[in-house]
Order: sequence, then C-alpha cells, then structure tokens
Amino acid sequence: MAHEAISVFDMFKIGVGPSSSHTLGPWRAALKCLEIIQSKHSLSVVKKIDVVLYGSLAKTGKGHGTDTAIILGLCGEDPVTINVDEIDEKINQINSTQKLLLNGIVEIDFNPFEQIEFLYNESLPFHPNGMSFLIELNYSEKLSETFYSIGGGFIIQEGEIGNEKSNTVLPFPINTSEDLLHWCMKTGLAIHEVVLENENAWRPEIETKEKLMNIWNTMKQCMYRGCHVKGELPGGLQVRRRAYELNKKLVDQNTYTDYDSWLTVMQNGGTNFNYILDWVSCFALAVNEENASFGRVVTAPTNGAAGVIPAVLQYYIAFCNGNSEEKIIQFLLTASEIGSIFKKGSTISAAMGGCQAEIGVSSAMAAAALTESLGGSQKQVLMAAEIAMEHHLGLTCDPIGGLVQIPCIERNTMGAIKAITASQLALQSTPDFAIVTLDKVIKTMWETALDMNSKYKETSDGGLAIHIPISLSEC
Repeated sequence: MAHEAISVFDMFKIGVGPSSSHTLGPWRAALKCLEIIQSKHSLSVVKKIDVVLYGSLAKTGKGHGTDTAIILGLCGEDPVTINVDEIDEKINQINSTQKLLLNGIVEIDFNPFEQIEFLYNESLPFHPNGMSFLIELNYSEKLSETFYSIGGGFIIQEGEIGNEKSNTVLPFPINTSEDLLHWCMKTGLAIHEVVLENENAWRPEIETKEKLMNIWNTMKQCMYRGCHVKGELPGGLQVRRRAYELNKKLVDQNTYTDYDSWLTVMQNGGTNFNYILDWVSCFALAVNEENASFGRVVTAPTNGAAGVIPAVLQYYIAFCNGNSEEKIIQFLLTASEIGSIFKKGSTISAAMGGCQAEIGVSSAMAAAALTESLGGSQKQVLMAAEIAMEHHLGLTCDPIGGLVQIPCIERNTMGAIKAITASQLALQSTPDFAIVTLDKVIKTMWETALDMNSKYKETSDGGLAIHIPISLSEC
C-alpha cells in the first residue's frame, strides 16, 4: 500500500491565526497563485484578480479572516515572518486606496468588497473549503486557479487531487498505528526515534532538531504573550481575554521578567491539583486568545486547536521535569506522528469532520506525546491517543459568528485536560487488554465525520452558532 510521507513540519506550521484551514490555507493558496502566474506569464501583465470562496470557507470566512489572509497573500506577505501588529494597518490601507501591490511589486486596482465573493450556498465537490482565483491579463487572456484548504494549513490545487502524496521514500513507511507499532517492535526504537529516522530522509538531523526548537519557541512566545495581554478579542463578540487575569492570580505577588523566571515562579507555587489544573487552562487560553487576535501561532495540527499541545508540553516542562531540548524534541516528534496518522486515516479539517478533527486530534497527539515522555511503552502511547480521541468522537464545530472564539478557546482547555487524563489512564493500564485500538477509533472518527450533518462542520449553521442571539457588525 502506498504511503503518504508527512513531515513533522507539515503537522507543525508557523503562521497567523485564527484558522489554519480558513486563514493560513487561503493565505498559502494566494501565495501559490502568485507563483503560478509568474511561472506562466509575469505579474506585470496582471490587470485584475477576483477571488471566489465556496461553502464552509465562505460561510465563516469573515469571522476567520479569510479575506484578510487572501489579500495579504496576494501582497506576497509571508505568514511566518509578517509583523502581526501591522496587519490591520496594511488591510485598512488597501480598503481605503483600493490598490494592491501584487507580491509587493506590481500595483493593481483591487476593491476587496467587490472582488472577494462569498458563495455561501455553493460548494465544490472535492472539499467544503474551496476557492478560485480568476485572473485577467492585460491582453484579455484569462486564467483560473482553484485550490482547496483541507485542514492544518494544507492546500491542494485542482488538477493535483489524487497526486498529492509525497514521493519521498522513508525508511519506515507508516499509514496506520499498526504500521508504527510494527516498526517499533521490529527495530526496538521508541516512537520518537522512528519519526526522527524518517525525518532524516528530508534533512540532516541537526537541522530537524533546530527547526523543532524554533517551533517550540514560537509556541512558547505565543503562550507567554497571551498571558500578558488583556482586553477584548476582535470580531464583535466582546469576548474578554481571561489568560491575563488567571496568570496574574496564579503568580500572586511573585515577580518575573521573562519566560524562564515566569517558569520558576509557577514551579515554586507547589503541586496542588487545582493550582496545576488552573495553569494548564491558562496556557491553553493564552494561545488561543492570541490565535483569535491574528497572533502568530503554530498549527498543532490546526490553528483552532493550537493551544492543546503547547499547554500539555508546558505542563510537562513545568511540573514533570521536562525542561530540556531533548525532551521537548521527543515530545513534538511523537505528537506529530500521531497527528499524521489521523490525517491519513481520517481528517484534521473541521469542515470535513467537525471539531473532533481538530480538538480531538490535538488531544490525542498531546496524550501520546506526554505518555512517551513520561516513560510509557509504545503500546501505552497509542492507547493514550485512542483514549483521548474516543472521548472526543462526534464533537461538533459550531463557532458563534464564525469566529474562532466560542466555544473554540475553552475547548482547547478541555482538550489539554483530557490529554493529560488519557495519558495517566494509559500509564496505569495494560494495553494488551484494551478493547479499542487507535486504528479502530480513527476509522470510527471518519465514519462519524461522514454521518455528521454539514451544519455542524464549521458552517455556523447549527448548534451554539444559531442559538446564541448576536449582532456582529464586523462579521
């Protein structure tokens, strides 16, 4: 059976919130569109670009900042490096002047209010998150490029569907958890060691480790910033940030100046259950409040679920003696492999599978990583992932106002706590007696996704999204 080669850096991507599928994906699609134009013609011959958004991408596009992401992509801005504090200014200027610099070089007329169309009631057959770029050239030739944002910042161009699998040959090809366990048993390697051997097929090991620490540093910075910013989240729901006040309460009168001294303060606070529980919630809240504010986050495996893995990893660092580069790298490698198995066997897109595909998958990833980091066997690691997902099956995606705020932010705290609980259960269990395997729960998740009504798949057409009366001028 052919396998899809997915790198740890496919699962963990640095980008801008609030959504990996509705923000980062369209942003990357716009950048890809620029590349295609330049390969066939020249940006200088572009007269006009219209953008059409379909289905789920259209229905929650305003709340997810899809239009903003596409505009920034067409401007050639990089989601990894852009100064997030300048985004509003850039967008306001384009809205005001109705001029856009393609790739930062070629000026064209661009009215965002007319040239980005939201087709709420029309979907493309391949995926609910479809978008088309309609390009008119100076000599009347027209081009059309269609992309799908399939979750976690992954995009597929129409015409490449079915050919999206990597040609990279890995020493340990893995599609399922059974494959992963096979290689572990055959080689005697831990899960993170198998993953690292596969990563060596793409780049030197030292580069992989450096890039993984950059991933953690981005997560860490996002979490620390989120704990120190107060006020309301943008979008019109008037959701108050809570991480700031919770962090303030937890640190009490203790002073600190940076992440390291902050870490010391939380470690010195003791090991009371409620104290640790509050910190885990604080970590997750902080990340996803930043995500909701167009902050820089890491898909883990998505933006909407970006707080779970940092929260559990920070818990491991602060309260389980996990503060070393080696342990952090081990944690991220293990988490990524579990996420890739879910992507291959089911989906990590809420538009396809509801929130079980985002919070559920992130919780399973975190549970597995924590279990291996705490000394669990390979079978216990897979058991932890299974437990975490089993208790997220059927979780709907029903964001109020199409914003990644309610219930999304709190849901990250729940996913983190469930991950820790799943890990503890697995560590106290004998996997040989388990009734449900990880592969079975992944299959069940996919079948549940197929059965789930579309109004619970990131459309804001059902659930909380229609039962909470709101009036949003910005959405």
